[in-house]
Amino acid sequence: MRIRRALPIFPVLLAAAAFAAPASAQQTEQPGATTPAPATHPAPKPKPKPPAPEAKPTLLGQYADWGAYTASPAGKKICYAIAKPSTAETKPPNRPRNQPYMFITTRPADKVTNEVSIAIGYPFKPGSEATAQVGSTSFALYTQGDGAWIKNMAEESQMVQAMRQGDTAVIKGESSRGTQTTDTYSLKGLSEALDRVGQECQ
Repeated sequence: MRIRRALPIFPVLLAAAAFAAPASAQQTEQPGATTPAPATHPAPKPKPKPPAPEAKPTLLGQYADWGAYTASPAGKKICYAIAKPSTAETKPPNRPRNQPYMFITTRPADKVTNEVSIAIGYPFKPGSEATAQVGSTSFALYTQGDGAWIKNMAEESQMVQAMRQGDTAVIKGESSRGTQTTDTYSLKGLSEALDRVGQECQ
């Protein structure tokens, strides 16, 4: 499996996510857990630092449940679509965790287009896989820390296309404490958000 080089863009993505996040902070499931992982395929990386002022994201447009943003951390322009799940369930119920998000990121400088990643809101069970169900198709997700990425990168474009045409994406995973989660993302507005991202970051 080819691993993409990690970039320090995650604080920027979280800053955009915070625009639509509830005012009150949510607790993590595991004491001392870090914020969700970067929206790049995993590699050893330092703890994210607060975003520089020039990295502040700009909203390109809100399309139903998906927002399109751009930012330029470290002078490298990135664009991404982002959404929160419409429903988030845990078993046992009501286990606290950070707000989950799904990102689809384009980084022209790194020749990366429509990279799918999930910030799940808790540390995954080490060595576990998560799944993304889009329509009748299931995609295996590689996990590291509290982030998830498609395991077979050759299927990434297929997953994005399925999401463009689908109604929901269902993400299932297991935390390091054994909590089972099922997050359902509405895909309404995703195609428009990705089109806007593609226009901004060609």
